[in-house]
Amino acid sequence: MISKATIDTVFETARVEEVIGDFVQLKRAGSNFKGLSPFSDERSPSFMVSPVKQIWKDFSSGKGGNSVAFLMEHEHFTYPEAIRYLAKKYNIEIEETERSDEEKAEANEKESMYLVSEFAKRYFHDILLNNEEGQAIGYSYFKERGFTSETIKKFELGYSPESWDALTKEALGKGYKLEYLDKTGLTIVKEDKQFDRFKGRVMFPIQSMSGRTLGFGGRILTNDKKAAKYLNSPESDIYHKSKVLYGIFHAKQAIAKQDVCYLVEGYTDVIQFHQAGIENTVSSSGTALTPDQIRLVNRLTKNITVLFDGDAAGLRASIRGIDLILEEGMNVKVCTFPDGEDPDSFARKNSHDDLVRYLDSNSKDFIQFKASLLMDEAKNDPVKKAGLIRDMVTSISKIPDRIQREIYIQETARIMDISEQVLVNTLAQLVQKDITESGKKIKQEQKAFEVVKNENPSESPRVDVLYELERKIIEILLLYGHKDEEFEDILLKTNEEGEIYESSEKKEYKVFQRIYLSLQEDEVELANPLFRDIYNDLVNYFLQNDIFNIEHYLMHLAPELSQEVTDILMREERDLLHNWEGQNIIVKQKDQTISQYVSETILTLRWFLVDKIIEELKGSISPDADNSETLSMAMDYYKLINSFSSKLGRVMSRYSN
Repeated sequence: MISKATIDTVFETARVEEVIGDFVQLKRAGSNFKGLSPFSDERSPSFMVSPVKQIWKDFSSGKGGNSVAFLMEHEHFTYPEAIRYLAKKYNIEIEETERSDEEKAEANEKESMYLVSEFAKRYFHDILLNNEEGQAIGYSYFKERGFTSETIKKFELGYSPESWDALTKEALGKGYKLEYLDKTGLTIVKEDKQFDRFKGRVMFPIQSMSGRTLGFGGRILTNDKKAAKYLNSPESDIYHKSKVLYGIFHAKQAIAKQDVCYLVEGYTDVIQFHQAGIENTVSSSGTALTPDQIRLVNRLTKNITVLFDGDAAGLRASIRGIDLILEEGMNVKVCTFPDGEDPDSFARKNSHDDLVRYLDSNSKDFIQFKASLLMDEAKNDPVKKAGLIRDMVTSISKIPDRIQREIYIQETARIMDISEQVLVNTLAQLVQKDITESGKKIKQEQKAFEVVKNENPSESPRVDVLYELERKIIEILLLYGHKDEEFEDILLKTNEEGEIYESSEKKEYKVFQRIYLSLQEDEVELANPLFRDIYNDLVNYFLQNDIFNIEHYLMHLAPELSQEVTDILMREERDLLHNWEGQNIIVKQKDQTISQYVSETILTLRWFLVDKIIEELKGSISPDADNSETLSMAMDYYKLINSFSSKLGRVMSRYSN
């Protein structure tokens, strides 16, 4: 188990904006950062990160928390895995206590699969570097491909021996279970026999965006026509080919920094480009591009340049992926290499500067690319030319942005020498065809920050005032509960004539103490059960700890409470969307002291509760009974409301009808 001291150091060191910035492209928004949600398919940013509070909130999915919570949600880490990841990122040495057999047994199945995959990666890499067969065959092959020793180590390339069960024997000898070797596809189990899937192949570890080993690609080096040239790990609980991009772990920072991603086809294309200094390069690993793969890139940049070799047949098959990229609202360019060249070979033959110049000068807009690619086929055939134009307009129809669509229509009309109006009409037909499905999708995406209009603009939307006031009290405790503030106490005193009068005195309290004493005095218990649990937990935390740290506090909370706390802390980002003053709900102003804010919120809650009592008294009045006592009580409560109004310095409107 990881020691508490290590966990504390991790929380004190980790910066939420740095951790999330490795996975999501963040842009400054005042004192916060914003970006596209990594948990939903959206085009308008609804993901907020607060460096001051060290928390994040995804308004589209409702998820939120600290840096550890993000890793657990995004990378599906367990809590210990998230701590280990952060410790590695910030070079923090991990102190551990020995895990018991029971704790080891509790490790979930996925974790076991990750562990065995990580072991296999180390094993293959070690064989490549230190084994005679690995050096003679595997290492020599990579050197022939032009890879340097540094590149081989960076991508942790490996070699699987030409033996039926070399890996399997080694793994079993180290205590790894055959069950997980089988489930990851490293070992093929048939009845009482088991053998290595990748025997006699050079190995390419496939990693997630966070660097976890998900699976492998293996290339055979012999001319065995019966064996596949490339072999990938089978689908498993940790490896889904359609959701992974080879090289994304090494490329993510360069993609975000340079705001463009180069997409190639194979493993060696990626590695050669990285070695040439073009590190913002990833690969779909020879599979057809999928929406999930595109969204991985979309978290880091809106710009993709697809790199193709000169094979025309391959080009026509590959451009289908362009429409998928356009559908995600991304900007697409295409760059092709001369006949007989692919990204791997071209990068080997050219310097970094020459490669950069070639990419810059030969990257075409997708419309220009499609036209140049298919025009030769159409030539003087009107039917084929019409099909090409329709194909181009179909691609344009996938673009969500209307302005971009119009610009591309104009460009297509110019290139293809056809009436713009004809293209506009064709586009309208295509868009109309998909309008129901796309309309529903866009509406769902816009809901994150949408302000709903009222049927009657003169009326404010109905608000659950008690819920909002109790939520406000929790927010005050979270933001200011540990602070010392001067509050005004109203004391009843007697003068020399024996008359009772009010006197005010200034006294210092912790904010949480003031709230606790005020609610105790009125015998008020929060009505919302979730808020009540958080309130009680917060008070106990303040009583036991001199310092309040939101990250440490979130560590010990149950998930449902942690989620609510994060939501409350990020609520102020949306306060401006609501007319809270019109609902008699106090929102702290910049020139308002914390003690004023606390006192006004408590007074407003007391006023709301008194108003409810008055309504109950009014409802109990009977025309056939003596109601004098009830009316007298109601008048006393009205005097209380007038007192609250006087102290708040404003007239209180009625909550009830």
